[in-house]
Amino acid sequence: MTRETSFLQMQARTQRFTLGIPKEIKVAPDGERVLFLRSPSGEERRHSLWQLDLATGKESVLADPAVLLADGDEELSAEERARRERSRMQASGIVGNATDAEARIVAFALSGRLYVTDALTGETRLLDTASPVVDPRPNPTGTHIAYVSDNALRVVTVDGTDDRALAEPEGEDRAYGLAEFIAAEEMNRSRGYWWSPDGQRLIVSHTDRSAVHRWHISDPANPAAGPHIVHYPAAGTPNVKVELLVIGLDGSRVKVDWTGTEYVATVHWSAGGPPLIAVQTRDQRTMQIRTVDPDTGETELLHQQDDPHWVDIVTGVPAWTSDGRLVRVVAAENAYRLVVDGKEVTDLPLQVRSVLDTDGDVLFTASAEDSTRVHVYRAGADGVTKVSSVDGVSSATRAADVTVVTSWRMDAAGPEVTVLRGAGQIGRIESFAVTPALEPKVIELTLGERKLRGALMFPAGHEPGSGKLPVLLDPYGGPHAQRVLASRNAYLTSQWLADQGFAVLVIDGRGTPGRGPAWEREIAYDFADVTLIDQVDGLHAAAEQYPDLDLSRVGIRGWSYGGYLAALAVLRRPDVFHAAIAGAPVTDWRLYDTHYTERYLGHPDTHPEVYERNSLPADAPNLERPLMIIHGLADDNVVVAHSLRLSSALVAAGRPHTLLPLPNVTHMTPQDESSAENFLLLQTTWLHDSLGKVRS
Repeated sequence: MTRETSFLQMQARTQRFTLGIPKEIKVAPDGERVLFLRSPSGEERRHSLWQLDLATGKESVLADPAVLLADGDEELSAEERARRERSRMQASGIVGNATDAEARIVAFALSGRLYVTDALTGETRLLDTASPVVDPRPNPTGTHIAYVSDNALRVVTVDGTDDRALAEPEGEDRAYGLAEFIAAEEMNRSRGYWWSPDGQRLIVSHTDRSAVHRWHISDPANPAAGPHIVHYPAAGTPNVKVELLVIGLDGSRVKVDWTGTEYVATVHWSAGGPPLIAVQTRDQRTMQIRTVDPDTGETELLHQQDDPHWVDIVTGVPAWTSDGRLVRVVAAENAYRLVVDGKEVTDLPLQVRSVLDTDGDVLFTASAEDSTRVHVYRAGADGVTKVSSVDGVSSATRAADVTVVTSWRMDAAGPEVTVLRGAGQIGRIESFAVTPALEPKVIELTLGERKLRGALMFPAGHEPGSGKLPVLLDPYGGPHAQRVLASRNAYLTSQWLADQGFAVLVIDGRGTPGRGPAWEREIAYDFADVTLIDQVDGLHAAAEQYPDLDLSRVGIRGWSYGGYLAALAVLRRPDVFHAAIAGAPVTDWRLYDTHYTERYLGHPDTHPEVYERNSLPADAPNLERPLMIIHGLADDNVVVAHSLRLSSALVAAGRPHTLLPLPNVTHMTPQDESSAENFLLLQTTWLHDSLGKVRS
């Protein structure tokens, strides 16, 4: 077995070298303990619940799924599988650790059953409840645990007694306490209920999907199986109807009045003030922050933000500080700015990315002049202070005076997880992640007049001037996702591709995060032209700096939006791109979901020409370069109809192409070691063959 093959298998086995890394980190408010999830090694998928004693520095396992399940196999409900697909979660075992306010009572679901761990005594108990259990969460006082089972919101006391339904659905298309598809997939809202600070009431989402179009996802590799029905809100079609209710443990129930908007972006209920909801209009040009009277359900407009394009949903806001100040993030004067109590507390060059904690000073992440670096900052009475020190990409969690910072960097393989008390380091949480055998050699680039951020990798040992290399662009290139970051592990696959004989180039164009509102809004109504122009301009600028890039042999590959961009490249710029691999591509934007697509392209009934201009089937007669289309048949996000419609149009136009269907594969690429390895080997073989036949 070659070293390269070993790398591919190890990359699959370790889930891209993320197993063994501390996750879901929570600091106890007494500042003495840290809870986290971690698998026991870099090659084990099952995660356990751990605790770090800050006084002794000792790490201990609080709950081990191998023990709790007696090494039996974990079984997941359809609802839990859907939740994990929306978050692209591949881990198993204990994958959530919701706690009470003191971080003592920890609730988690394992194989559809409800477990509770007392972090102080170390005792873990299985509660006798309805099953399967989804998204269990203790109340802040640690007396009750709410969870969802069969679309009903239920509650049980922490000792396992009085298990009962608080809200039961009125039909199969209704649910209480679950995030709908759009919220989980596009809004970064994975939950559907929120406890009150006193633990006696909850704000609960009630969803009704009866008006949403039903799509059928079949398994052609297993013709005896019936199709899987999904309720998919495609652009221009009805969304799930969402209501909010305040439900008490005593059986009380009031409906929250937030009429006039379409989407519930987030809910916040803390001791700092009355409950907050952030709601959006369907066109996403208006975001309202409203307070809720939990006794009557009436709401009051606290703040409204309007934007001619769209108002962004920023993770962590709106929220109250512990002393009752409202925290927001606004897009103003080409910056995402942190606003506390009505005052902008950040300014250029900072671009705020997320808010991490608002208990006292506000902890947040932001980029400064360099969008490839993300730091943790604190905004307090003494101004804005940088908390993280690693030159890379950092995030954090905090309670009391303890902050745990997780940092990725270019000069190290795994993350550094440091524990700070105040500004001083008092410890670390160990990572068990496997160190990759491959070390990316990344050349960080600033390209062209728009100063596009790029990353270039040559084959290991390549000497400048020793010969021209075929070029492989490896982008995502669209909104929401950023590929060019100061993190070594972000480039492992790209470096492996380079070692197969390519100069691999990754470019973040307009629309990608980290460079401000104006940069992101450049793509409004124009996915195709803007993102493709940036890839072309970035490629030519890189070739001017590095003459070893052979512009007569240029390939491009990508997945999801990157797949769309790859197919777009060979269809519309065959003069630049000579072969493309389009993985799970969106090809017809009328088939993609409402919240994402309508934000950028508008409503298809209002802007039909925009959808036509940005979709691909009409370009099929233009194909003159090799194109491989790859799609998972079980994909319920970008459904396989996208690839089939493009393929049908290509057949009708008499344009040869390759179509590779992947049975039982969702929107995530193949995960088992053999398939993951052969998946990439097949692509590199096809690219070399296709680029070797390039005719000018």
